[in-house]
Amino acid sequence: MNTAISGMSALAHEGRLRLFRRLVVAGYEGLAVGDLAEAVEQNFGTASAQLLVLANAGLVEKQRKGRSIIYFANFKEIQGLIAFLMQDCCQGRVEIMQPLADIAADALCCNSNKGEPE
Repeated sequence: MNTAISGMSALAHEGRLRLFRRLVVAGYEGLAVGDLAEAVEQNFGTASAQLLVLANAGLVEKQRKGRSIIYFANFKEIQGLIAFLMQDCCQGRVEIMQPLADIAADALCCNSNKGEPE
């Protein structure tokens, strides 16, 4: 439960949420801090501080590549957070679960490069 609280707390900030979403879209390739900052219209220092909060919550990881620090979404931790939020939420009620299942199905059938159905 503490992991979920720290993950949700880290995401409860507009700037961090924008960085997080950009990293999720970037996938396993990740992005350098400068590119992330530019993409979400933050200065480098702010983006670095916000990424540190996300990293401390376990939602992102970083790796040095040459002179750059590349950040990646931690998909295993994200899956765990989603699973925690979904656990017991529906109590077998199809009308609650079906819209979420539809969203998941749409996400699985899309080409990750274009965001359009294959």
